[in-house]
Amino acid sequence: MGFRKKNKSPPVLSHEFVIQNHADMVSCVAMIVLLGLMFEVTAKFAIMFITVQYNVTQSLDTDAEDKPEPVNYYKYGPKDIATVFFYLLIAIILHALIQEYILDKINRRLHLSKTKHSKFNESGQLATFYLFSFVWGCSILTNEEFVTNPTFLWEGYPHIHMAFQVKFFYICQIAYWFHALPELYFQKVRKEDIPRQLYYICLYIFHITGAYVLNLHRLGLVLLVPHYLVELLFHASRLFYFSDENKQKGFTLWALLFVITRLLTLTVSVLTFGFGLSRTDNQGFSLAEGNFNVLTVRMTCLSAICLTQAWMMWKFINFQLKKWREQSQIQASKKKAVSPKSRPSKKDSRGGSVNGVMKPDDKTSPRARKSKAS
Repeated sequence: MGFRKKNKSPPVLSHEFVIQNHADMVSCVAMIVLLGLMFEVTAKFAIMFITVQYNVTQSLDTDAEDKPEPVNYYKYGPKDIATVFFYLLIAIILHALIQEYILDKINRRLHLSKTKHSKFNESGQLATFYLFSFVWGCSILTNEEFVTNPTFLWEGYPHIHMAFQVKFFYICQIAYWFHALPELYFQKVRKEDIPRQLYYICLYIFHITGAYVLNLHRLGLVLLVPHYLVELLFHASRLFYFSDENKQKGFTLWALLFVITRLLTLTVSVLTFGFGLSRTDNQGFSLAEGNFNVLTVRMTCLSAICLTQAWMMWKFINFQLKKWREQSQIQASKKKAVSPKSRPSKKDSRGGSVNGVMKPDDKTSPRARKSKAS
């Protein structure tokens, strides 16, 4: 009689154990932080992780007869690190939920290979994030009127005061891209894909954190929203391609919008750093005031943006050339496969004749045999 084998659970705190239960472990840490709000002794420390810090109240003058209305703004500071850490934990939990309850179920139906399975998970996670960030960013741009007045990008710099939605948006953005680093380990990303993913994760962290620290959050938001739209279209097209390889029209629209977005990014960046900030009255460098409007900082920021856009265009051109070569090779192989079948044979074209003489099917000579004389 054969015994039924049981799946052995991995050893506690082993690599496999951490990978399988990382969402539960992170949830416990987040719950400990939330439980700190229940006690007066720990509430002042727990609130630092959960809520946005550095609140500044200013009075907004509406009319001469009415009293000024208080408006809440926010600045950045060292305590934001604790807030970013807490929402990094939330991002890991949400990542695991999307993976388990949505992407894994779709993967079971599609029966993808290991390579496509990894890319499908990556595109599914990023498409969800880009969609959420694009909608949120558009609502902020509409409320703050960043688009209707382009001079709003540099007028009144340094922009040390942020609305709640703007600061919380940046906190979530930084937390998400920092959470992507441990996810490379949790999701068992292949070694071949790790350098590629590390490149764009570090670029996002560098640019978003730089815009946040240098008080360029208005410019950063204007550049992020169209970029997220293009990335959303790319990963959505890749998801449709994995479900049906004939669905490739989305890549054509993505290629067009990608080039337009790169040109838009360069134009807005040159306009802001080259003309806008260089002509403002408040020139100088002061950490206390949050003023970084000097030539060195402006040229460094502009160079970083231009180099990033040039690198992205280089990767884009190589991707298109590789795709074009693959399609040309497929078409050439199809022509080679069809050509010998389509050409009629020499024997069939002449109707079974040999050297112009009809050859009968029974392979008998047309000449009559001579009968032997008796």
